[in-house]
Amino acid sequence: MRRSERDRGFVTVEAAVVLPVLALFAMALLWALAASAAQIRCVDAARAGARAAARSEPSEAVAAAARAAAPEGARVAVAREGDLWRVTVESVAPGPGGLGVTLRAGAAALAEDTVGGGGAV
Repeated sequence: MRRSERDRGFVTVEAAVVLPVLALFAMALLWALAASAAQIRCVDAARAGARAAARSEPSEAVAAAARAAAPEGARVAVAREGDLWRVTVESVAPGPGGLGVTLRAGAAALAEDTVGGGGAV
């Protein structure tokens, strides 16, 4: 009987050590999932902007299409490089203790005005 009483104290100490570690792990996992979801939204936003740019929409409309799909507060850059439109979306995923991560995604699309000698195919 003495031994089981002493073991009961060890179980309490082990639980007191393990529970904060499990809580920290769960918080880190949730942050990683939120950052992954924001990265996917950045990729989708860059693709939406590139599609809009390829249709020869104005730059303001391209940026608006990208911002509509991007995480809140994201920065959108639109540039034309030869026959390609490039759209870059950048967002910050805040992390615990100021350990945020900058998420970035880009997409490129061929401008429709260059396909088939200036007309849509």
